[in-house]
Amino acid sequence: MARSKFLIAALAAASLWASGASASVLDNVKQRGILNCGTDNTAPGFGYLNTKTGKIEGLDADFCRAMAAAVLGDASKVNFVIVTDKSRFNALQTGQADVVFAHTTVKPVRESAVGIDFLPINFYDGTGMMVKSASGVKSVAELDGATICTTQGSGTEATLAAFVRVRGFKTTKVLTFENLEKLFGALQSDRCNAMSTDKSALAAWRGNSPKPDDFTILPETLNKSPFAGFVIANDSKWRNVLRWATFALFQAEEWDITSANLADRQKDETAFVQKFLGVKDGFGKDFGVADDFVASMIKSVGNYGEIYDRNLGPKTPYFIDRAGTPNAMWTKGGAEYSPPWN
Repeated sequence: MARSKFLIAALAAASLWASGASASVLDNVKQRGILNCGTDNTAPGFGYLNTKTGKIEGLDADFCRAMAAAVLGDASKVNFVIVTDKSRFNALQTGQADVVFAHTTVKPVRESAVGIDFLPINFYDGTGMMVKSASGVKSVAELDGATICTTQGSGTEATLAAFVRVRGFKTTKVLTFENLEKLFGALQSDRCNAMSTDKSALAAWRGNSPKPDDFTILPETLNKSPFAGFVIANDSKWRNVLRWATFALFQAEEWDITSANLADRQKDETAFVQKFLGVKDGFGKDFGVADDFVASMIKSVGNYGEIYDRNLGPKTPYFIDRAGTPNAMWTKGGAEYSPPWN
């Protein structure tokens, strides 16, 4: 009898373990009815708190809204979890965030050692430096002996260390700050001679300043910085739905399906368009979400091009031109690309 009780208890424990092991973040998010999405609030154009509206704005913030629309059918069902370069991975690992979009560079050590899985790259950037124009500095070669600042826990720290070593700058100092707002403040107050981070962030802070001409972004690019959102490792059910939701935003731009013409395109009788938009036999049920999850995203935030233009396009203070860069669609010589849906 005692042996039978032990066996029953062991089977029960095994069953609980199996249940826990198979649980996906997708199930938790659907049960909760809210997506906890990590993003910055000090990165203009990507994740930035607009003090006039009280809303988080930017490309990363809109990707959070798009994922909420895909999974829950409502872009407003998102709770923004504010993260920094240093805290973004911990926020995911402790369960505070279900997914993070925070201008994060794809690097192998982050998937191999940190324990995350990256989503598709949604912005191509590079590490740069910005100085005060009054300094007269025109090139990074002139920064020997300077104090260069960056954010704590960012990939730029490693890039700067390599830059100083390769250049043989023996007296150059590197200081780190908690976030981009404090980093820009350090440059303004002359605690640093140069501010180093992704070029898009430099352009955004320069464009957001009262006198943009007071700052100069140096021409050199120190390293590649492809950005992507990320989720906890080894949860393929969750990773796959967000991965294909991201691809769908690229595909919608390629097929010119926009928030403005969505209703008309849903009447398109082309079979693969009907399936893409979930009008008939969509992809959603296979991912565990509604069949019209792509249409929900486009209706709420638009396709990738609309998201880009709203946050980084020519009508914004941070204008970052896509033409001739990897951020253009592959049909226009860029690298933004979705695997085929048809």
